[in-house]
Amino acid sequence: MAKVNDDVLSPEEISLKLYRYDKIADKVDGYESWGEEELASYMQDGYLAVEGILNEEEIQAAKDALHDLIFVDSRGVQLQFTKPQRELRTDEERELAIRKVSEFVNVEERLRAIAEHPSILAMAKAILGEEPRIAQDMALLKPPHGGGEKPWHQDMAYGNLAYDKPVVGVWIALDEAALDNGCMHVIPGSHADGATPHYAVRDWQLCDAHVQIEKDVAVPLQPGGLLLFHGLLKHGTPFNLSTKKRRALQFHYVGESAVKLTPKEYKRFFTNEMTGAEC
Repeated sequence: MAKVNDDVLSPEEISLKLYRYDKIADKVDGYESWGEEELASYMQDGYLAVEGILNEEEIQAAKDALHDLIFVDSRGVQLQFTKPQRELRTDEERELAIRKVSEFVNVEERLRAIAEHPSILAMAKAILGEEPRIAQDMALLKPPHGGGEKPWHQDMAYGNLAYDKPVVGVWIALDEAALDNGCMHVIPGSHADGATPHYAVRDWQLCDAHVQIEKDVAVPLQPGGLLLFHGLLKHGTPFNLSTKKRRALQFHYVGESAVKLTPKEYKRFFTNEMTGAEC
């Protein structure tokens, strides 16, 4: 059970109370449809959904690569589980407990090829206005029957993504990301609010009471589709309460001239240390 505004709520209640499902994002059909109008839309709204970036072969290669890292040889990548690994006795238990795979681009060619996909790099370059470089790589996994929520947050509030210039996130669906299995949800235009304090509640997150949930737009995607989003865009994903898997890759890019914020700057922008405000 989790607490939201002093109420103890179940995953089902959190999914209903903190997310809405009646507003669906518009989507662009393939990289061929990317242009100045789409770039302007991204700049205004802080996000853009593009279907059909990866083909079936690339999607399957990514799934196979993740399987090998989780079950065959991790090759030094970071694996995050929701339970101690010593308690996971079967492959099924291991798959249901895996939450995140990260830091793989330097050891896994199939996943690095996606991080360096020409269409993705071209869109990131257009947004950043300079050559992009990879700042972070990860796979985010929501297994069936309760894959965890990622509460509303801004990605640049995580220290490794706290730069002095905007970060571009690229979230890529490997399975269908639908309304019932934890697709992305965004608050359009919220990147313009700037850096917002985060709190340790269910995660490092925005205060639930401060999120304008009435503006929530869901972003369901087909396998191979992606969401481009600004590092200050407020977004989250509800629980996967369906019988389906929801696997996604996520990369963050920064411009080649971007530098990290100092610890003092980070605290001033993204924590309540300077104000003492409470969630």
